[in-house]
Amino acid sequence: MAAKLTEIFGMDVFSEATMIERLPKKTYAALKKTIKNGEDLDPAVAELVANAMKDWAIERGATHYTHWFQPMTGITAEKHDSFISPTPDGKIIMEFSGKELIKGEPDASSFPSGGLRATFEARGYTAWDCTSPAFLREDAAGVTLCIPTAFCSYTGEALDKKTPLLRSMEAISTQAVRILKLFGHDDVKSISCSVGPEQEYFLVDKAKYLKREDLIFSGRTLFGALPPKGQEMEDHYFGILKERIAAFMKELNEECWKLGILAKTQHNEVAPAQHEIAPIYSTANIATDHNQLVMETMKKVANRHGLACLLHEKPFAGVNGSGKHNNWSVVTDTGKNLLDPGKTPHENIQFLLFLAAVLKAVDDNADLLRLSASNAGNDHRLGANEAPPAIISVFLGDQLEDVVKQLVETGEATSSRQGGKLNVGVHTLPKFNKDATDRNRTSPFAFTGNKFEFRMVGSSMSIAGPNTILNTIVAEVLSNFSDELEKAENFDIAVHDLIKKTFTEHQRIIFNGNGYSDEWVVEAERRGLPNIKSLVEAIPTLVTEKAIKLFEKHNVFTEVELHSRAEIEFETYSKTINIEAKTMIEMASKLYIPAVIKYVSSLAASINSIKSAVPTADVSVQEGLLTKASSLLATANDALVKLQGYVVEAAEKEGQEQALYFKQVVFPAMSVLRTPIDELELIVEKEVWPVPTYGDLLFEV
Repeated sequence: MAAKLTEIFGMDVFSEATMIERLPKKTYAALKKTIKNGEDLDPAVAELVANAMKDWAIERGATHYTHWFQPMTGITAEKHDSFISPTPDGKIIMEFSGKELIKGEPDASSFPSGGLRATFEARGYTAWDCTSPAFLREDAAGVTLCIPTAFCSYTGEALDKKTPLLRSMEAISTQAVRILKLFGHDDVKSISCSVGPEQEYFLVDKAKYLKREDLIFSGRTLFGALPPKGQEMEDHYFGILKERIAAFMKELNEECWKLGILAKTQHNEVAPAQHEIAPIYSTANIATDHNQLVMETMKKVANRHGLACLLHEKPFAGVNGSGKHNNWSVVTDTGKNLLDPGKTPHENIQFLLFLAAVLKAVDDNADLLRLSASNAGNDHRLGANEAPPAIISVFLGDQLEDVVKQLVETGEATSSRQGGKLNVGVHTLPKFNKDATDRNRTSPFAFTGNKFEFRMVGSSMSIAGPNTILNTIVAEVLSNFSDELEKAENFDIAVHDLIKKTFTEHQRIIFNGNGYSDEWVVEAERRGLPNIKSLVEAIPTLVTEKAIKLFEKHNVFTEVELHSRAEIEFETYSKTINIEAKTMIEMASKLYIPAVIKYVSSLAASINSIKSAVPTADVSVQEGLLTKASSLLATANDALVKLQGYVVEAAEKEGQEQALYFKQVVFPAMSVLRTPIDELELIVEKEVWPVPTYGDLLFEV
């Protein structure tokens, strides 16, 4: 397998090695300049690249190509065109031009635009992102050449998640290079954001999945009582893989490796039926593309194994939810990680300045970071089982917190705590160096050695949004730092004072304790840290005067684009809850209530039959069950009627008002309906219950 792996890795990617092999040297050099330095792409170069890409794809069996893009739906989109062109003699030739490579023209009116495009204004464009390699995908449609692209409207506004991400990468690169030049690094021309997203997910049996309308329509169970055993035994985390799951993971890895995705880690996660896959780091835009491919591939591979892959942040109430830990760092084009503290971080002034910039960025823009990790599904997860709280704080660990404390209290940092040796008390086990600081699973934004781990991101979300925000807010701080330091008469004194001042002013954001505790909520409020509890509360932060000024300054979003995204967020939330509410209404009306009526009718008939046969028989148990089930049935029906009315009322509203109504009225009413039906599940005999239970879904894989 090891030999096979080296052969198959990247085989479906128009990679750098493939370009070197197939492109003229001058063409390859020109394309590399465009990729590395952001120079304009010469149309003649695009023509030669397109021809080489087409020949490579056709040799591998491709008949079609597509501009693969990421609209505001959060998933990917594509329109397939064949390579065929007619000839005068009635035959065809296989063609693919530089123009077709560079530009596509999908319909822009049917994607979310937040009012940017009316239905009758249909034109939109996709533009080749040459920094992310093209790839081949084989499925029932055959082999298709997929070209990663950005997506914009006819009037130039970004309609996707990739364009703002690329803009933010340019912004942070520009500002970081300014700082590095002050430190004498004139050889650095650019920096890139390095990202590694850890993807959590659930796998359930496909046949059982298809019997749950809530999973099909909303991605999560809207009803369901907890089984006798959940995750309390802590025996699933890192446990032995079931054969069926292992077979899925084996095929998933192979499919990922063919696409050049550096899938590295796989294991069982905390909840039953929950798992994780994690890659080696890539630049932010490639990591984003790869993560979308991972999610798509997981669903396809799961289907082949008779499984369904659930990416919702909280598919099962009462058990661990799924996140996507976004590991982020900044690396120079000369290979230096700017967030690597070295062995003596107290002496590493450049690192301390970048650390201070991140702390200030997070503290000043906690609301935007919170929004970047928000969706309707993540509202269930944040602050619940095994998830970070909704309050943004930064974990630095003992070593860096001590350095910060020294600088704040004395103005000088003279030492860095070291890890020392770890001896577990068994002679045959090796002694080894331990890290200078522990980890903290409860922190939403944790420093983990040479990177920050943004743990709030939801499992179904594109990582483009969080990284766009993170890049931009850090770029803003670096810009302000550069403005100040470039005017300094004595750089060494100025940078020292700036670091001390920044740590002093923003130490409130540092928290190394238990983020799950109630005490932290009280302490965070005392510190003045925002506690934004839901997506609907977070959305307005996107269009504040401060946010508009920030994003326009760094050319990441225009004011129009920001307002459109806020509108899309409100619409998406409302549509999500509306679908969930309607699904609950349908399931309660057509499945649960009829099943319970059947049960109570049978029970009543049984009671009457026994009394008729044996008038003195004790039927108190049956009568108790009948009374309880009938009472819960009536409660469920009352809740159902109210929910139906609220859904009708919600449809009459729009925008932020509608989203608030769904959050404040419809969503609570859904919980009221769920409660009696979940109680009934524990009473009604299993043969009568109309859908697979939590126990069936979580443990029978």
